[in-house]
Amino acid sequence: MKVVTDARELPSACAFVPTMGALHAGHASLFKLAKKYSADVVASIFVNPLQFESEEDLSTYPRTPEIDIEIAASSGVTHLWLPMQAEIYPEGFRKLFAGPMGERYEGKSRAGHFDGVLTVVGRLFDLVQPKLAIFGEKDFQQLQLIKTIAGDVEIVTAPTIREADGVAMSSRNTRLTPEGRVAAQVVYKALSQSKSEVELREILATEPAFTLDYADYIDENTFLHAQADTRAVRAIVAGWINGVRLIDNVPMGMRA
Repeated sequence: MKVVTDARELPSACAFVPTMGALHAGHASLFKLAKKYSADVVASIFVNPLQFESEEDLSTYPRTPEIDIEIAASSGVTHLWLPMQAEIYPEGFRKLFAGPMGERYEGKSRAGHFDGVLTVVGRLFDLVQPKLAIFGEKDFQQLQLIKTIAGDVEIVTAPTIREADGVAMSSRNTRLTPEGRVAAQVVYKALSQSKSEVELREILATEPAFTLDYADYIDENTFLHAQADTRAVRAIVAGWINGVRLIDNVPMGMRA
């Protein structure tokens, strides 16, 4: 694996997996999937300041550079790109806006978050020029919004990778206390066992350590509230444990 800091050293028409580091088995699954599409697998690590709500949240985001290099190298990455902020955001760069879909649910709770996500992904695509990019379903609203700006870049969707107890893998999980980590199991329990929005919220309410932000059934193509005739329904949940934000979702046609 080659570690580079300049996008001009990257292979063209690669399979691309953008990340913010703090890599784990979920990221490794994306890298391995990318290898099935291309001999050249580029992963980037860039903690994007534009998508954080506060300086505190940005400063506490986990950073594990030595582990990141080890995971990337062992999971099929051929080029690990560690860009500097000046390369991503040169003077006069163009900011993208997520629009109405980006103002719902996660976007409503985190004003400007998806504008920051789309801006950085747009810049990464411009610099890398990949033939395809891989994103996981865990950040489902993000995934759907990225599809709207992808242009000629094919977006490959990868399933959420979970721990044995059902908790969705996330870099933020490392900030949970041991008790909080156990409490986090309620999220997937609610998603996988509920048969209505009311039941979804009732199961979440059984865990006192979980502070609810939203729990809903939505049309996964529009992120509007699901109606009786909605064909692609997805259950989505977000909240906090130990001050750590947790988000998750499942397609209703594939519940456990």
